[in-house]
Amino acid sequence: MNATPTLEMLDPATLTVDVNVRKDAALTADFIASIKEHGVMEPVIAHRKDDGTVHVLMGQRRTRAAVEAERPLIPVLIIDSPEEAVRIVTQVVENIQRAELTEADEADAYHQLSLIGVSAAAIAKKTGRTKDKVENALKAKASTTGTKALESGYTLDMALVMAEFEGDQDAVDELESVIRDEPQYFDHIAQKLRDDRESKAQLAALIEKLIAQGKAIVEDAGHYADEENLYVSAAKRADGEPATDEDANAYVISTNYRGEHRAEPVISDWKELGFTPKYERYDGGTQAQKGPMTEEQKAERKTLIANNKAMESATKVRREFVKTLLARKQAPKGWQYFTVHAITHHSETASGYDGKVAAEMVGAKVEEANRWGWNPLRDHVAKTEARPEFSLIALVCAGYEKTIAKDSWRSPSRTHRDYLNQLVTWGYVDRTKAGVSSLA
Repeated sequence: MNATPTLEMLDPATLTVDVNVRKDAALTADFIASIKEHGVMEPVIAHRKDDGTVHVLMGQRRTRAAVEAERPLIPVLIIDSPEEAVRIVTQVVENIQRAELTEADEADAYHQLSLIGVSAAAIAKKTGRTKDKVENALKAKASTTGTKALESGYTLDMALVMAEFEGDQDAVDELESVIRDEPQYFDHIAQKLRDDRESKAQLAALIEKLIAQGKAIVEDAGHYADEENLYVSAAKRADGEPATDEDANAYVISTNYRGEHRAEPVISDWKELGFTPKYERYDGGTQAQKGPMTEEQKAERKTLIANNKAMESATKVRREFVKTLLARKQAPKGWQYFTVHAITHHSETASGYDGKVAAEMVGAKVEEANRWGWNPLRDHVAKTEARPEFSLIALVCAGYEKTIAKDSWRSPSRTHRDYLNQLVTWGYVDRTKAGVSSLA
């Protein structure tokens, strides 16, 4: 071992380049040509092992370029052999400072460090990155899908989202398609996929529960004699008494726009079982629906539900965008006119804000309370005089949010347009996909 670093001129072809955190050496023709003409101007840093081999610690790209350029000798600074963790951390820090690491390289480095027992907090401290970023990188690397996403050149945020859908190839394919074609809508589609996944899981659990109880699942039911299945609430027993849930032998599962499922008790084969309809159909001159829905009606209802669900997903993305916007050090440009315009042109909207939504947007701690008139934004403002403009922006945005309903995509109002156009000016991408038009 060398107590003091020594500078030696060595043949680059004899050097060993260890696995480096910067996988892509980026040996461009221009870089190789520069090395060929001028040589390696900055010494490569390496250490000599007990067997005499010299291993490069920093300067992987220069060493490889020198070999390609057939340089006979390059300057090499020989230092003491560092521990593996120190070597990797040193490389990460050096390359971060030079902006040479891709996010995939950086995540891979953190992964290597974690495998040899270095904690996320220690990695963050050594590299100058936030602990959250290091932890997110490790989460992405812990997933095959996340690792593949990083290696494909996707951002760490995208890889982390894709890691959420490990094992769901359809969802991963859809996300990759969005990244290729319309990356600006990635957050919207990701949230929609999350909501759809949660809804499907709840539906599967509900069906499993009903089947375990020996109940059948039927597609639809009605209230009149021309229906194959009768809702319990629309049936009478043979003795004329109203049917009860105990008489149900099947269920119809309905799903609302929020993706919430409800099992409604019905009686299948009610005629054979001696039940009769409680009501007689009376159209009253209207074109009431008779019999089961047609395929066209089912498709229309499916589209309606899908659009409403997409609006719900978009609401989550939109509110998260505002929360991120208000977490910055400076208020967004033009906030003064935005708030004044809202108060003067849409006063009822601003005054009708939801205090919980506003508090969450401004990043205030929200503790549920049952007292009358509970308003966590008011509580937040009472506790601090800091950044009042951020609370005001959150108040106005929460007021606008309250006006956007699940079916606002049908006919957006001027109020919606004013709000969403301002968010777009601040960087929000206003689109929910799945056939739902922009409100702005």
